[in-house]
Amino acid sequence: MKRTFLLIFALLFLFAVEILRVYFIMPFPGSQRANTIDIAYFLNKYIWAFRLLGLVLLLPLAIYAYRNASLWKNIVLTIIILLYGVVFYFFNFKFLADTMFYQPKNKTLATVAENKIDTNKLVIGVAINGQAKAYPIEIIGYHHQVQDTVGGTPVMITYCSVCRTGRVFSPFVDGKFQHFRLVGMDHFNAMFEDEETKSWWRQATGEAITGKMKGRSLKEITSEQVRLGAWMHMYPNTLIMQPDPAFAKQYKGLEGFDAGTIRSGLEKRDSASWKPKSWVVGVIVDGHAKAYDWNELVKQRTIPDTIGNTAIVIELEDDNVSFHAWKSFDNNPDGKNREAIPAYQEFWHSWKAFHPGTTTYPKH
Repeated sequence: MKRTFLLIFALLFLFAVEILRVYFIMPFPGSQRANTIDIAYFLNKYIWAFRLLGLVLLLPLAIYAYRNASLWKNIVLTIIILLYGVVFYFFNFKFLADTMFYQPKNKTLATVAENKIDTNKLVIGVAINGQAKAYPIEIIGYHHQVQDTVGGTPVMITYCSVCRTGRVFSPFVDGKFQHFRLVGMDHFNAMFEDEETKSWWRQATGEAITGKMKGRSLKEITSEQVRLGAWMHMYPNTLIMQPDPAFAKQYKGLEGFDAGTIRSGLEKRDSASWKPKSWVVGVIVDGHAKAYDWNELVKQRTIPDTIGNTAIVIELEDDNVSFHAWKSFDNNPDGKNREAIPAYQEFWHSWKAFHPGTTTYPKH
């Protein structure tokens, strides 16, 4: 009886570490709502030690069972062991983020004259040292992150389609250039792991949320989310990232994401205000976060406001998708005497989760 109990425990242990390691960092039912990231990181870091422990416990018990148990019990044991093999395969080669989402095999950036991307598509635009580049959201939304250089500066263009968050970061950690890989998500936001410290970094904020670098943040690089045509108007010499033919099927799965009409429940827009998947424009000024209802912005077109002691203006262009935020000195919203500030379009559930002290416009 004791051997039977230990055999069952060893099998359950092996199943549990494989499943929970992935469950906590992927969007399975209920997995993204609890604060379990440190547990997930611990399981991931020591997974081979856990596997070895489970196998050391299991093997002698399984050998004893095959020698002494009845035929039907050994058949059941064999089925369970084979089932573990199936679980091991799927949770290591099918369900992990970096086995589902790959980096471009052919990263092509075209001139305006060579461009094949519809100019109505949304892009994340970056301009540094006189060079401008545009990265279509429905492309990088699949890849989640693309490393590149703009104006001679290394950049990491990131996008999480489940949070509708586009961010651009410097890929340096403690002054050392790093390659990052997608490891999963926390509270529905993509996480990246740097190659050296193996810390996990949250895409929406650039903050390391577990690992050696916990509490540190990647340097954010200024970017804009606009319609490609609007970006071309601002930067006629821009380069535009083109789709990689190797991922045509994956890009097709994101058709309609720009407009929020995609079928996926994780990525489709709530057209009403202040619902989990409602669009907001998030702004942070002097440490104060504020979310602006997209429906209100569409209605007003221009929203003058004050965050802390700073007068700002949120503007929507005539195309109804390109937007900008400005500090407005002397409360002047007319385009004179002002400077651009970062502003982000994202889902309300995301902004609220990662900026818990946010205020709202209109007040909600």
